[in-house]
Amino acid sequence: MSSSPDPRTTTATGADVRVRFCPSPTGLPHVGLIRTVLFNWAYARHNGGTLVFRIEDTDAARDSEESYQQLLDALRWLEIDWDEGVEVGGPHAPYRQSQRHDVYSEVLDRLIASGAVYESYSTAEEIDARNEANGRAKQLGYDNFDRDLTDEQRAAFRAEGREPAWRLRVPDEDLTYVDLIRGEVTFPAGSFPDFVLVRAGGVPLYPFVNPVDDALMGITHVIRGEDLMPSTARQLALYGALVDAGVTTFIPRFAHMPLVLGEVGNKKLSKRDPKADLFLQREKGFIHEGLLNYLSLLGWSIGPDRDVFSLDELVAAFDIVDVNPNPARFDQKKAESINGDHIRMLAPDDFAARLVPYLAAAGLVSEPPTDQQRATLDAAAPLVQERMQLLGDAPGLLGFLFRDEVVYDEDALSSLPDNAGEVLVASVGALELVPESEFTTSSVQDALSAALIDGLGLKPRVAYGPLRVALSGRRVSPPLFESMELLGKPETLRRLGALVERVG
Repeated sequence: MSSSPDPRTTTATGADVRVRFCPSPTGLPHVGLIRTVLFNWAYARHNGGTLVFRIEDTDAARDSEESYQQLLDALRWLEIDWDEGVEVGGPHAPYRQSQRHDVYSEVLDRLIASGAVYESYSTAEEIDARNEANGRAKQLGYDNFDRDLTDEQRAAFRAEGREPAWRLRVPDEDLTYVDLIRGEVTFPAGSFPDFVLVRAGGVPLYPFVNPVDDALMGITHVIRGEDLMPSTARQLALYGALVDAGVTTFIPRFAHMPLVLGEVGNKKLSKRDPKADLFLQREKGFIHEGLLNYLSLLGWSIGPDRDVFSLDELVAAFDIVDVNPNPARFDQKKAESINGDHIRMLAPDDFAARLVPYLAAAGLVSEPPTDQQRATLDAAAPLVQERMQLLGDAPGLLGFLFRDEVVYDEDALSSLPDNAGEVLVASVGALELVPESEFTTSSVQDALSAALIDGLGLKPRVAYGPLRVALSGRRVSPPLFESMELLGKPETLRRLGALVERVG
C-alpha cells in the first residue's frame, strides 16, 4: 500500500501561484525549451500568478554568455515576459546560480544542524568494492555506508586528508506525490540511496541547488519535462528536509509535460534536429503567434477540432491539469499551416512591416525601406498575405517587384509551353492598346482575356503561365493582373518583350 502525499504540499491557487523557468545557458534555444517556458508562462498568466526566470549557470565548462543572450533574444522575439528574475530583478536576487554560493552554504549549514545530511567519505572505488563483497549489483550504487560513521571513524578519514561530501539522509519510507498531469506517483522506500548534495571541496550539485532555489523563491508549481520525472523522488526527499529545517514551509506541486517526439519513429526530438532550432524556424519565417500556438498543441488542446487561436485565448483557457501525458509529435507541415493562419490574421500594415527583415536580408529593400520601396510593399503585401505560410517566402514571391532584371527559375523556363512566344506577342499587342493612365487590374484582365482566352482559344492556365514567368521569373507569383498594375505599363511590356526574345 502506497503512502499518502505529504500534507505539507502547497495548496496555492490564483495569484499565489509561482512558477519558474530555469534553463542552463548552453547552446541555441530549441522548441522543447520554448514549450516549457510557454506552459509556465501561460499557467502563470491564466492564474494571475508570477513567472520567475533564473539561470542555472554553475557548469562553467558548458555555460556561455552568448547562449544567455540568445535566450533573451528568443524570449523577447516570442514576447514571453516574466515578473521576476534576470534582467528585471526581484526580491530573491540574485537569479543566477553562479552568484548564489553563499546562499547554498547557509542552507547546507541549516541541514547539517537539523541532522538531515551527513558527511560521506566513501570513494567510488570503495563503494564498488563493498557492493562486490556483499553480492550487491554495482548499478545500485552507494550503499548508505557512511550514515552511521562514528566520530572516531570520521576523524580517521580526515586524518588521511579526505574531505567529506554531504549526503541527504533519504527517508526510509515510500514517497508519494500527485502529478498534476499524470496523477498519483509513488517511489518505493529504498528505490534510491542517500545522494550527494555538496561534493568534497564544497561544490554544490544540481540536485541540491535547484530545489533550494525553488524553496527560497517560493515556487509553488514545478512544470517541467517528463525526462526529469525520475529526479522528483530526490526532490521530494530534499524538500521534506528543507521544511523540517525551516528553509521553507511547503512542498511544491509537480507537473511533468509529455515528451516531444521527432516526425519519424518514437525518439525524442533531438536538439540537433533542424526543426528543433528556434532561430532556424524564425529564419524560415515563423511569426511568434503562429509558433507559440503550435507549440501549445504539443500536449494540450483548447477544444475539439480547433487548432488556431490567439495567445489571449490560450491564456484564458490554459490549465496544466488539462495537458495530455502521452508523447506529442512535432509536425513541421502542421506548424507551418498554423503559422499561415496567423499570418492571415495580421493587420495589413503589421504584415507588411514583418516582411521587411526578410526582404532586406535578401538585398531587395533597405532597412528601413525607402519611401518608394515602402509604397510598393504596402501595395503588394495584401496580394500575398492570403497565400503565405512563412515570412521567409517573401523574397521569392515579391522579389521581382524590387529588381530591375528578372531572374528566371529553371523550372519556370522548362514549364513554358511550345506556344509561349505566340502568347507573349499577343499579350504585348493587347496591352499596348490599354492607355497607361488606365493600366489597372480590371482593364489589364479584360484586355488579356479578350486576346488570349477569346482570341486564341486558350485555357487560363496555358494563357497566363508564360506571362507569370515573364514578370516574376517563377511559376508561382502574386496575382498576375495586380502584379502588372504594380509594375506599370512600360515595365510590364519590357518584361514580356524580354522573354519573347529569350524564347525566340
